[in-house]
Amino acid sequence: MKLVLASASPRRRELLAQLGLGVAGFSFDVLATDIDESAREGELAADFVTRLALQKAQAGLALVADNSAAVLGSDTIVVVGERVLGKPQTAQDAFTMLRSLSGATHRVMTAVALVSATQMLQTLVTTDVTFTEMTDAQIHAYIATGEPMDKAGAYGIQGLGGSFVSRIDGSYSAVVGLPLVETRSLLQQMQLV
Repeated sequence: MKLVLASASPRRRELLAQLGLGVAGFSFDVLATDIDESAREGELAADFVTRLALQKAQAGLALVADNSAAVLGSDTIVVVGERVLGKPQTAQDAFTMLRSLSGATHRVMTAVALVSATQMLQTLVTTDVTFTEMTDAQIHAYIATGEPMDKAGAYGIQGLGGSFVSRIDGSYSAVVGLPLVETRSLLQQMQLV
């Protein structure tokens, strides 16, 4: 069975490639999907991220010509209280997000869906991330690097944003964008690794 990653994220590509360590012939194709990533009225954060991962996988499956393919979709959100922080649209938006994370603990939810013509598997991983207190000057300097602008919650834990993380309870790789242990389990269930 051919594996396809429905994501343009270089971080997800790197993480998925790690799961092929020691697996003879492990490979996957990559394709980008375009879905509506808007939350529905009253939709809980866990339901939202799980739905997006599944829709990405299903959209990828619809684009693949091979009926024996399995498509992996994933989505990551940052949640403060019950508010989902998406990708910032402006530097001010990024500042507001980072100010709300400063000195506090938030949740990062990453959902993974693996679909084929005959199977659908899903998992959701939630990780608590605690930030140090950040000064306005530190936030502005971080925003000036450009890193926050394409990241949910306006930070990348694997990059410069990691310097503000004082504690993590859960899966580091899920915060980056793909929970390795849980994704390997899904792949094993479909006999892809």
